[in-house]
Amino acid sequence: MKNILWALALTALAGTGCNKMLEEDVVSNATDDFYNTRNGFTTAVNAGYAGMRIFYSTERGMTLTVAGTDTYTNGSDGNFKFANQYTSQLDARYDHVRDLWNGLYQAINNCNVAVDRADLVQGIDSATKTKGVGEALFCRAQYHFLLMQTFGNIPLRLHENKVINTEATRDSTTKVYEAIIADLTRAAQYLPPTQSDWGRATKPAAEHLLARVYLTRASSPDAKPDDYANADKYAEGVIKNYDLKLLDDPGKVWAQGNEKNTETIFAAQYTTDPLYASPDNNACRFFLMQYDVLAGMQRDLPNGTPWKRFKPTGFLIDTLYKERVHDTRYEKWFTTVWFVNKPVTTPWMMKMGDTAVYMPGRPVTPAEVASKHYLLVGSDKYTEKLYPSLNKFADALRPDNQASGVRPFIAFRLAETYLIAAEALYKLGNAQGAADMVNAVRMRAARQGTTPAETQAHQLAMKIAATDINIDFLLDERGRELIGEQLAWFDLKRTGKLLERVRKHNPEASANIDEHHLLRPIPQDQIDRSSTPFPQNKGY
Repeated sequence: MKNILWALALTALAGTGCNKMLEEDVVSNATDDFYNTRNGFTTAVNAGYAGMRIFYSTERGMTLTVAGTDTYTNGSDGNFKFANQYTSQLDARYDHVRDLWNGLYQAINNCNVAVDRADLVQGIDSATKTKGVGEALFCRAQYHFLLMQTFGNIPLRLHENKVINTEATRDSTTKVYEAIIADLTRAAQYLPPTQSDWGRATKPAAEHLLARVYLTRASSPDAKPDDYANADKYAEGVIKNYDLKLLDDPGKVWAQGNEKNTETIFAAQYTTDPLYASPDNNACRFFLMQYDVLAGMQRDLPNGTPWKRFKPTGFLIDTLYKERVHDTRYEKWFTTVWFVNKPVTTPWMMKMGDTAVYMPGRPVTPAEVASKHYLLVGSDKYTEKLYPSLNKFADALRPDNQASGVRPFIAFRLAETYLIAAEALYKLGNAQGAADMVNAVRMRAARQGTTPAETQAHQLAMKIAATDINIDFLLDERGRELIGEQLAWFDLKRTGKLLERVRKHNPEASANIDEHHLLRPIPQDQIDRSSTPFPQNKGY
């Protein structure tokens, strides 16, 4: 690994009791023996969750999974347009890959402390110990999986670092997959179906991740004959065996304050306490267009802080979301109308609450633009600063517009479980079963009419047949449902469609992306600090 001894994170998550979110305590000045105690074991288990906040809702995690795909390209802001454009600046010195690598390996070591020392801990009941080990195994598996998908062959770390070690090797993906599946299988055995502290790992969370891992391995050179069957088995088990249910309204899935709902399987936790809040929780900023310089508008908390990192591609808006008459997801998850919050008299009178900006999602004529006393922006006039804004992660509870987000990030949810099962069933030759799974997701997104007949008409328009199912349709449906949720780059890579669909649908990236971009560069400091040869990924 690295030539430093990974220390436990000084900030450790600690449960606070029934029906409360996972919150934090500061643990400092801890000796090595501390982690052999009841409190030390709890601290190590809780510190294992810290890696979730390295990846989820962060600029590094979002940039590496949302940008550079068929659905999102770069906006005008930020210093990382090259990550979307796949230029030569995407190299081993890129701080997002360095920080992801370092942060997740530190979190893995935290997990390893809990797993390795569990048998040494006295004064703790076996059920609590078993559950804690299950949580650590779940987190360790997730971090290894994220690293392997991103970098390929990686160092597999299954025991804590107790001495300084400068030797490092890259273990094969075959070996890493086996370890991930072993960890998650044990975690599923050790974890309860629910936890009193929301945000802790559970049995369905472990099984959902197992389904995702099996689905990913099934299309890789490491594939086993039963991978698709296992992906379907675990996904359908999560759907059928727990008190989980798709919400009737997709707009409520990401509604602030409603993250703990029957569709959420696992969420990365953040806190409102300024002592522990993470400055990296910024998903609420990344997808917003520059509304605050337009007539009748000023920056405020409800509209958010427009960092303009990610702009939707034409493919996302014009193709994936073209069925807006029947499908409500675009109108639920994208802001297309902004209202006056700063009255003005020029170029025309705009009163508080009037429409300031409207994006109808289609081209508009100059005559239409001229007829409106607000800014009318057609889909052919979107720019890197002006575009429909994904609002899934909107965070109006921040103390001010300089503050980072405070809301949790839903990492696993039941809609994806259905789509995992659909893809596995399709690959197993059961197209009708796949269509049934997709239809469960699509039916809840169908528009509700003013009469039962109207509702039925919308549902019939949304319903697909077995003959509609192919890998591109499944990717399209994942794009419609899971947009922005840090899965797109992995989905395209898993299905062998990254190069094809980026070249076709992301003009800013199409000229440069090639085969070596299926992996990210190994951080240069990892290579430099290893006393043994540590090869870079090809092409970097």
